[in-house]
Amino acid sequence: MFELNLLCPEERVETVSDALDALEALSVSVEDADAHTDAEQALFGEPGMPPPREGWQRSRITALFPTQEAAEEARQLLQAQDFFEGCIVQGVSVVQEQDWVRLTQSQFAPVDITPDFWIVPTWHEMPAAARRSIRLDPGLAFGTGTHPTTRMCLRWIAKHGDAAGQALGRVLDYGCGSGILAIGAAKFGATEIDAVDIDAAAVESTRQNAQANGVQVNAGLPERAQGQYQTVLANILATPLKVLAPLLSGHVAQGGHLVLAGILERQAEELQEAYAPWLQLQVSDREDGWILMTARR
Repeated sequence: MFELNLLCPEERVETVSDALDALEALSVSVEDADAHTDAEQALFGEPGMPPPREGWQRSRITALFPTQEAAEEARQLLQAQDFFEGCIVQGVSVVQEQDWVRLTQSQFAPVDITPDFWIVPTWHEMPAAARRSIRLDPGLAFGTGTHPTTRMCLRWIAKHGDAAGQALGRVLDYGCGSGILAIGAAKFGATEIDAVDIDAAAVESTRQNAQANGVQVNAGLPERAQGQYQTVLANILATPLKVLAPLLSGHVAQGGHLVLAGILERQAEELQEAYAPWLQLQVSDREDGWILMTARR
């Protein structure tokens, strides 16, 4: 593999990136050329929404090509275009061979949810302190235990599960991703678990991960969710959570819990307003700018 490295002003980033796609680059990435310096710029955007800008004032564009000839041809073609004015070719370089599996694995270490409840990749030894654990490797679906929203949900499950003498009862994991919350609920005494997602890959991932952890989870598409549940979990994002307010609230049994995540601190009030006709949400946990919101019927 060979990389073509460019330096472009912000106003050229989108056009040059589109041109690289047309030249059949295997991938195109954009990063702040001044990252890790005093001139670094922060770009904040909402998850799932278009970025506020296409790049930084000084953007480094890296395009990956299968051969050096393809990278050199792309460089020559770009330099001949009027829209390339103001851009600089920093060179073509070979991508060093690496053990990508080992590199990926090195980025995922065991995660402690509580002192005795851990998420552990299969290639790691089980920590001595782990009395309960979930074996989970990164895959196609969201949820490895490293994100604050997942950790907060799992902490809530650990607190309210059978370790505290309170049954989670029948559980619905809506938007299950990898199935990590459903598996966590099973580990803490849930009596029956339905895990649903609109993504068929997530459903299959949930089934495989549940089997690998020796627990029973009923995974399927959203229509599998039927009736009321003692515990309803949804770790998605604020906008779909607002849309789903009547549906999720309707699944919460009398005396049951609703647990919502994927919410930024500044979005708390709008979520409370969206659920007010059915349930009174409150902030139950915070981590790194994210919040966990819960309600009880």
